[in-house]
Amino acid sequence: MTAKLTNAQIAWRAAQDIQDGAYVNLGIGFPEMVARFQPPGRQAIFHTENGILGFGEAPAPGEEDWDLINAGKKAVTIKPGTAFFHHADSFAMVRGGHLDVAILGAYQVAQNGDLANWSTGPKGVPAVGGAMDLVHGAKRVAVITDHVTKDGKPKLVEACALPLTGVACVTRIYTSLAVVDIKGGHFVLREKLAALSFDDLQSLTGAPLHLDGDVAELIVPEV
Repeated sequence: MTAKLTNAQIAWRAAQDIQDGAYVNLGIGFPEMVARFQPPGRQAIFHTENGILGFGEAPAPGEEDWDLINAGKKAVTIKPGTAFFHHADSFAMVRGGHLDVAILGAYQVAQNGDLANWSTGPKGVPAVGGAMDLVHGAKRVAVITDHVTKDGKPKLVEACALPLTGVACVTRIYTSLAVVDIKGGHFVLREKLAALSFDDLQSLTGAPLHLDGDVAELIVPEV
């Protein structure tokens, strides 16, 4: 298979589509990396389920205040205007439709927008958690992921085989090989790596890729 984007490059590409002033929730783990790559002149307002809005970057090693953590138990910093609130108020924001964007990881995404990003398997997360609220509360739900699993199986599939986090909720997927929209129950290819042919990309995708206009070259910097 051709060279693919690193996790940092996938996160960079996803960050380019976040509008200035957007209220954004980033999933635990890999999606948290998106916060590093806000485009110049734009400032997102980041939300975490455990009750902080508008927090800043991670502190330098050794300077953590462990009373200030995000939902993934990672230390954060505060900025002027940072707000703290009850866990229930945080989920009222989510369920009330006040978040513009949620960016999550995935085990599988189906062509109709179904998302599976948790598992009860041996190494799985024990419960679906707040993601089930985020995927139906945020105005836009995007996924960042490798295009295939570690053993080469497609993560973009006709139908999810794993427990669902949400139904028909994802609208855009940023992968290590392409940017794919979900439109009308189909995967619609928007961008792909120049070195990868359409046929090669299709062979790594578990459902048909549709075309709707030109496919742009997926270009990212070294980050």
